[in-house]
Amino acid sequence: MSRLSLFPSTAEVNNQGHLLIGGCDTVDLAAEFGTPLYLFDEFGLRSKCAEFKAEFGRRYKDTTVIYAAKAFMNGALATIFKEEGLGLDVVSGGELGIAQSVCFPLDRVYFHGNNKSAEELKWALRCGVGRIVVDNFHELGMLTEMAGGQDSAVDILLRLSPGVDPHTHKYIATGVVDSKFGFPLVSGEEAVAQAVSASNLNLVGLHFHLGSLIFGVEPYQEAIELILDFAAEMKQKHRFELRELDVGGGFAIQYTLDSPAPPISAYAEVIASGVIGKCRELKLDLPWLIIEPGRSIAGPAGVALYEVGVVKDIPGVRCYVSVDGGMGDNIRPALYGAKYEAVVANKVLEEGREVTIAGKFCEAGDVLIRDIILPPVSAGDIIAIPGCGAYCLPQSSNFNASLRPPIVLVNKGKARLIRRRETLADLTQCDLV
Repeated sequence: MSRLSLFPSTAEVNNQGHLLIGGCDTVDLAAEFGTPLYLFDEFGLRSKCAEFKAEFGRRYKDTTVIYAAKAFMNGALATIFKEEGLGLDVVSGGELGIAQSVCFPLDRVYFHGNNKSAEELKWALRCGVGRIVVDNFHELGMLTEMAGGQDSAVDILLRLSPGVDPHTHKYIATGVVDSKFGFPLVSGEEAVAQAVSASNLNLVGLHFHLGSLIFGVEPYQEAIELILDFAAEMKQKHRFELRELDVGGGFAIQYTLDSPAPPISAYAEVIASGVIGKCRELKLDLPWLIIEPGRSIAGPAGVALYEVGVVKDIPGVRCYVSVDGGMGDNIRPALYGAKYEAVVANKVLEEGREVTIAGKFCEAGDVLIRDIILPPVSAGDIIAIPGCGAYCLPQSSNFNASLRPPIVLVNKGKARLIRRRETLADLTQCDLV
């Protein structure tokens, strides 16, 4: 396997040794739009949407795929997901606003979040979002009161923490007992009792989310069994009928050559067979299944492009290759040790030496990739890093008063700017002097 395999499936190398994505020369894109530059491969985005629908649909007919907007979403991507027939998992009023800006069907929106404000809940009710995923007793009480003025009952799911270790980084493990998210199973019965007794709420289902970047399929099986056992108990005690089961997302992608991820079909098989088998065992009707891929759709479709500046060679120690971006646009390596691969976009096929790719920000921890073999690099070369479509841009900042990068969508040899680079005017527009 070569590093090229980690890039979108449209990646190729032309006769100049340049990296092409979506038929576009990345060196030319860097020259036209400047760097840092993020690009998304439209074919990659659409094909992943279709793959999730196909792999789950053939194993479990009544499945809805909703995209987890927190991975990254703007108007252009939201439009693609709308066209592909996906729903949206949003966690803030801002993400809901982006959906509204492109007339996304709001009945396909699931509103998540562990600390939704009263204003956000009122907004969601006014908009008529499809489902509100209730995270805690405070929210359940607020929503019960607010929903009293609605013409019809508000459809909700309860988020449960099943207490399953997903074997991922502690910062992105969300289904464990010690988590800010969801009702622990020990208090789940009280939440169900309150929800089913509220005449203005319609408890249609249960939700869990184990975390992010989960490479094993076993945690899903374990969580499904726990949640369905709970649902059966709640049916007996409170006449609760499980009509929807949302198993979250967290499906891993491959970032480095030594970290292969299971195919989508593997997740689909264990989730679908787990739900079907357990429901038969418990004599429960099969619920509608909801899955929430985010990273696994956007991540592989995104590529970051940087220009090399200073090359600092410390004999016998390390060679630092500094680029014009870093933790301001991709904090993942500094935040939780995320690892990436890279190529020199204008020298893809050349051999090289071990270097460390460092960012330009005033932090010693601003290192994108440690100890990677690259061709000899010098100022002006273009570094391309795959797997940058998820959680890089949403967590970007103006650290060191930097300007957030532009984004282009590439497809069939054409590039379309879908977000411009920030300007100094953007940086100061909220300041009062």
